[in-house]
Amino acid sequence: MGALTLYGCDGDIENPGSSTSSGTGGSAGNGGQGAAGLGGSGGQGGSGGTGGCDPAPATANTTAVDLLLMVDNSRSMADKQAVLAANVPDLVGHFTNPRCLDSSGITVTDQPAGPSQPCPSGSERQFDPVVDMHIGVISSSIGGHGADVCSTATEDDQARLLDRSDASGSAPPVPTYDGLGFLAWDPAEQLQPPGECNSASLRTDLATLIEGVGQVGCGFEAQLESWYRFLIDPNPYDTISVSNGAAVLNGTDQTLLDQRADFLRPDSLLIVLMLSDENDCSTRDGGQFFFANQIYQPSTSNPYHLPKPRAACATDPNSACCRSCGQSPGQGCSTAQDDCNGALSTLDDSVNMRCFEQKRRFGIDFMWPIDRYTTGLTAQQVSDRDGNVVTNPLFVGTRTPAMVFLAGILGVPWHDIARQTANGTPDLLQGLDLDANPVGGVQSGAQLTANDTWDIILGDPAAWVDALDPLMSESFAARSGTNPITGDAIAPAGAGYLANPINGHEYSNPQQSDLQYACIFELPQSRDCSNPNEIACDCTDPNNDNPLCQAPNGQFGTTQYFAKAYPARRELQLLKTLGAQGVVGSICPAQLTATSAADYGYRPTLAAIAEAAQTALGSP
Repeated sequence: MGALTLYGCDGDIENPGSSTSSGTGGSAGNGGQGAAGLGGSGGQGGSGGTGGCDPAPATANTTAVDLLLMVDNSRSMADKQAVLAANVPDLVGHFTNPRCLDSSGITVTDQPAGPSQPCPSGSERQFDPVVDMHIGVISSSIGGHGADVCSTATEDDQARLLDRSDASGSAPPVPTYDGLGFLAWDPAEQLQPPGECNSASLRTDLATLIEGVGQVGCGFEAQLESWYRFLIDPNPYDTISVSNGAAVLNGTDQTLLDQRADFLRPDSLLIVLMLSDENDCSTRDGGQFFFANQIYQPSTSNPYHLPKPRAACATDPNSACCRSCGQSPGQGCSTAQDDCNGALSTLDDSVNMRCFEQKRRFGIDFMWPIDRYTTGLTAQQVSDRDGNVVTNPLFVGTRTPAMVFLAGILGVPWHDIARQTANGTPDLLQGLDLDANPVGGVQSGAQLTANDTWDIILGDPAAWVDALDPLMSESFAARSGTNPITGDAIAPAGAGYLANPINGHEYSNPQQSDLQYACIFELPQSRDCSNPNEIACDCTDPNNDNPLCQAPNGQFGTTQYFAKAYPARRELQLLKTLGAQGVVGSICPAQLTATSAADYGYRPTLAAIAEAAQTALGSP
């Protein structure tokens, strides 16, 4: 990055110790706890189960599966965690009791209750039932990288496995396999000691783990770096300190390395599932990159603001002359148009917005490049923190890149990624696959490319080309345009109830402290944000025009009716590079009322994960 006179920056944060407000764009600070009111998690179960072992399948899969869930634990995530917890039977069942499909790949109506039962005549299992599966959960909170935020326990989970049953940590932890921090599905009891053999207990424990992650984490979410650190980082640091204005990485986190060694088998099929309602904010470690997370001037209580960007950033963020005023201009770069007097204002440098378009707004990209994560999931070698090229921990055994999958339940309208009918209508129930079979669900990696869906939901971030769907554009200000799939126009702030059926409508944001929404979905139960016990509520201001706070009669108030999500541009950028190994899902479910329907909650995405992995699992 070069020498800087920086001193800090903000994100989607509150001041240390605060737990009010929400926000996005790259948050930090504390979140609120608060439940979402959706059922499905059940109580706490025992590691060995109390209802006896499930019958073993007649034919078992010989491939072990390691499933790692990265669950965002920043504010506003409890409602989404509840949806995923309610879908745990699907998440687990797709592997332990795979679906029976007909010759066209369509799920048949009569499904066997368990893996030991046969498929109906004319159908066969998607793949043989998995009988060896590790399931672990981590959060998006890995601290402030040396900044003055995110230092409490749930704000810095250190990318380690979590066993808490609630965010406060006061409740008894979830029982994990041999106390190692993860669940182990072992119906044949082949492990020593034996793992879980009762599927009901497995589902209960996993649902409790998901909701136990909570929403009191760091607002500077590291959705990508958290799983990279747990699975791939050759030498994860133990502590971080600041010396002479630079972050210094100290020691090695041996606890994490031990957890990795226990959880990740050298020959397993690996699936990483991300659940997040915001864009990634994986700040680089070391040097002065931590200033992107700083709130106060060092050793003072005065707010810190980043230096201004140089003039070139406004027209070409990729220009060599796009730099921070805290840096030298760069060789051959004119300073005639630069305004480097003073730091940025609060309006131009809101704490909540520190992770939004950093290069254009600040002249520096403080985050790890996406290539770090593509390389980590696909290459035989990676670089450690000292720049040494070493063997990638993912590929020390017989695992190949074809056995590694990354899925994201993210901020993107489901309408954009659903399979479509012959007339181009998005349809999660009857949409066509590449062979024109009406299988429903979300598009596969191959379909996302064949249908040019990436242009719709992502564009070309490296060239600063925005998505064709204006809802996937990150912006403080109200946007305009029409969704290219549904034809729905973006509605202005203050418009009628669900004037745009995908994100409601735009809303006023005079403080430039938040972004417009990619999508929203109705909460199972509304929340009264005037109640001080309701934490992480988006409707505390009675004078709002926010679609989350709009009643069916069109009135705005302090009752929150909807949950939100923001464009997940960095996560999508990574998933695009992975092709068929990537799965894209929407965190805004199509519906939450018909619990047995194929489009309930996150069921379409979970089915897509099994579909992507079926070849690696020996699909017939």
